[in-house]
Amino acid sequence: MRLEIEDTSALTFDDGSPVRAASAIAPFGDGWLVAQDDATHAAWLRPGATTALRVVDPVDGLETFSSAAGTKHLKPDFEAACAVPGGEVLLLGSGSSPARMRASLVGADGFTVADLRPLYLAVAAALGLREDQLNLEGACLAGDRLRWFQRANLAAGAATASAEVEVAALLAAVRGEAGPDTIEIHGVRRYDLGVAHGVALAVTDAVALPDGRVLVSAAAEDTPNAVDDGPVVASGLALLGADGEPPVFAEIPGAEKVEGLALRGTTADGARLLAVVDADDHETPSRRLALRLHW
Repeated sequence: MRLEIEDTSALTFDDGSPVRAASAIAPFGDGWLVAQDDATHAAWLRPGATTALRVVDPVDGLETFSSAAGTKHLKPDFEAACAVPGGEVLLLGSGSSPARMRASLVGADGFTVADLRPLYLAVAAALGLREDQLNLEGACLAGDRLRWFQRANLAAGAATASAEVEVAALLAAVRGEAGPDTIEIHGVRRYDLGVAHGVALAVTDAVALPDGRVLVSAAAEDTPNAVDDGPVVASGLALLGADGEPPVFAEIPGAEKVEGLALRGTTADGARLLAVVDADDHETPSRRLALRLHW
């Protein structure tokens, strides 16, 4: 498997301000919605324009959050984005703290936010994790289920794994039509993505391919827990095979910390994708990568 970068660009809003901490990307309307994990607005990338779209209300009166300001613990930390039936995008928090166990269902005309803490705790239990080990950073739709990926942190005792929930039940919980504690957990899987430059690779996002396989972005980040950032020594894409088959990994040059992944289309010998890169610096614009993957 071979990976190439076809194009790259810095992500800025129309007013020149940077798109911060890009953490997920999904098709939305006539463009793409990019989540900022440390802000209350997403970036709506449309032909000729990049505008802010609110996805959650201010937290303690704040719209952005950072370690420097002492407000990182307040950030919504939306780490996964999936286009769902009806033209909306579902944003999912990482679950790495109680404040990050929320979802936002985003449409062009507004958003609905729901506290899903009972569901997050159920997923942690199904994956055999303590609450403080939980760090759900990627998700994709696989048929009528959402496959939700735990980002590994071997130093904290958490391996790469995934669990599935019914999309209809999840959306009903977000819309307030059912309780999040009624959602059943299915399809627990565990993965070994291997090691790059001495650090274990861990899933940062996922997309489902038309043939039923799943492609994940992965980063080797040297960090001791699910909250703190660390140096990224490698990043790339891994194709997950059938159960029992080892993943196939292709590295991205430059150790780009890809945090969000979306499918542009497939070809006879591979796929075209969009990825967003988090620079781990709120003053530096996140970057968009157009990727070409060859099987």
